[in-house]
Amino acid sequence: MLGADDVLDPTPRRILVAGTTGVGKTTTARRIGSVLGVPHTEIDALFHGPDWEPRATFVADVEAFTSEPAWVTEWQYTPVRALLAERADTLVWIDLPTVVAFWRLLRRTLRRRLRRIELWNGNIEPSLWTFFTDQEHILRWGIRTRNVSRRRVPELVTSAPHLRIVHLRSQREVDRFVQHLGAGRG
Repeated sequence: MLGADDVLDPTPRRILVAGTTGVGKTTTARRIGSVLGVPHTEIDALFHGPDWEPRATFVADVEAFTSEPAWVTEWQYTPVRALLAERADTLVWIDLPTVVAFWRLLRRTLRRRLRRIELWNGNIEPSLWTFFTDQEHILRWGIRTRNVSRRRVPELVTSAPHLRIVHLRSQREVDRFVQHLGAGRG
């Protein structure tokens, strides 16, 4: 696995950003897309239809954008995870400490709910009380799945040997990595 200061040659063109809920996958993917001039597709927007129902076209939409020569997205959702890994050349793994990831998730969830920010296809974060009643509430999901990436990503060394994996363990490393990507372009 590579780190924040390793040179990626050739420059990544098909990039996945992995990590537990709340670590900043989408923000980092957007930043990478911007510095590399690569389109970012927010995979949550493709997955979630109205009323949080999965969109029927999700897999086809992912197949379509990953057929392009350059893209960046988040590495999520079981139905497409293998396809994404197969078509990507680089995976950026944001592996922040659990307490940092949970704090970010809590802060983000509260901000979205209190401001009633529309997420995807008319959806907003549900009432905070649903934390107690809904097993799939995003905060409960974050707690339950916090170590999944720590098992799943290392398996890619064997299952997707073509994939360069960049392991980032702090926001400082994430920032340094994105900065290096931008500096290497030119």
